[in-house]
Amino acid sequence: MNEKSIRTFDSGATRDTETNKLDYEGFLSPLVLERYAQYLNKHRVQSDGNLRDSDNWQKGIPLSVYMKSVWRHFMNWWLIHRNYPPRYDKGGLINLEDSLCAVLFNTMGYLHELLKGK
Repeated sequence: MNEKSIRTFDSGATRDTETNKLDYEGFLSPLVLERYAQYLNKHRVQSDGNLRDSDNWQKGIPLSVYMKSVWRHFMNWWLIHRNYPPRYDKGGLINLEDSLCAVLFNTMGYLHELLKGK
């Protein structure tokens, strides 16, 4: 490691530079992550009344299930975007934020399965 790769702070403390390090704090929005977690928490209660574990989805869901679901939620997002009324599901009216969170869930689940398979 050369001197250019070290940061020295006013206190005298030193650290490596941030070059080529992932910036999760900059890449992610705490507002979005909080709303997404609220959405997922709301949907932990299953139709039989049982509460599923928060990481239940990581056990594996087929890609085809994610694809069909993301399209339903994307269509609702698109309809709302085009000023059509939102659609309903078994839980009632699907609002825009829930549709966006559902798109995130299905997209991340699909990607999770792809990455697990590598």
